Amino acid sequence: MDKSELKKKLLETCIAMQQKRLDVVQHEINDAQHSANEYGQPKDRYDSFRMQLLRKKDMLGQQLQKINAEFIGLKKINTKTMMDKVSFGTIVITNDQKLFISIGLGKLEFGKDTYFAISPNVPLFEAMKGLSKGEEFTFMEKRRKIIDVF
Repeated sequence: MDKSELKKKLLETCIAMQQKRLDVVQHEINDAQHSANEYGQPKDRYDSFRMQLLRKKDMLGQQLQKINAEFIGLKKINTKTMMDKVSFGTIVITNDQKLFISIGLGKLEFGKDTYFAISPNVPLFEAMKGLSKGEEFTFMEKRRKIIDVF
């Protein structure tokens, strides 16, 4: 599989995982709203159950906004453009890990290869940001070398 195809597959996997997260949160929001509606009006001014349900719905709404913002970020990744410096949307292969700089989704399995989808807001990204193939960086007191960036 060529580099462009690999990047496309990783991006598709991230989008599918993010869609699942979105579906779960949307379902939980709907359940919370449904439960609050079924419960009816507060029984008295000290009735906190309905308020709990509505707070849960609001909290889930914030999660939904974050997921949607990450979706927008994923859609900005151009799988045809190959970059030579570590930045958002690149695949970075180091001497001990394979990383996809996108959003924080964690481990992605591709046959015998394992990639980690990480956010550009994590310290590991900060340690290697702007570096090119062949350069080294230190993260958590361990020296790492960038084997490839695309």
